[in-house]
Amino acid sequence: MKKSAIISLKSYNDLDADDVIEVVTPGEFIVTDDGFKAIYEETELSGMGGTTTTLTVIDDSLLLEREGNVSAKMDFKKGETSISLYNTPYGALDLQIHTEDLNVDINENGGVVTAKYLMELAGQPPITTKLSVNVRTN
Repeated sequence: MKKSAIISLKSYNDLDADDVIEVVTPGEFIVTDDGFKAIYEETELSGMGGTTTTLTVIDDSLLLEREGNVSAKMDFKKGETSISLYNTPYGALDLQIHTEDLNVDINENGGVVTAKYLMELAGQPPITTKLSVNVRTN
């Protein structure tokens, strides 16, 4: 089942807690046999124009996939570490993501997913990031 939705994402990290990135955009919310998907188009304001983002929630996991000018596949599972190749127009980056916490409260009408994770880029000290996704169906 596919529904129109308003998708709100908020992200901030421990480098600058006042630097909050927040995006509110129309998109689609899809109920699948094994979970949920939220799909939206990135804008030029996000620096990722020409990119489609798909958030897939299955049980207690979140998969963030970007395709287009920017491509990435980031897996979030509480207590687990994943490796992601993040391709940008400026080059590719290797990201290591350790999910410290993941809360999923979502159903066929939308909901909220929050994640707290450590992101490490090419051996640099890890950055703690918090991500909140809110999906409201129309």
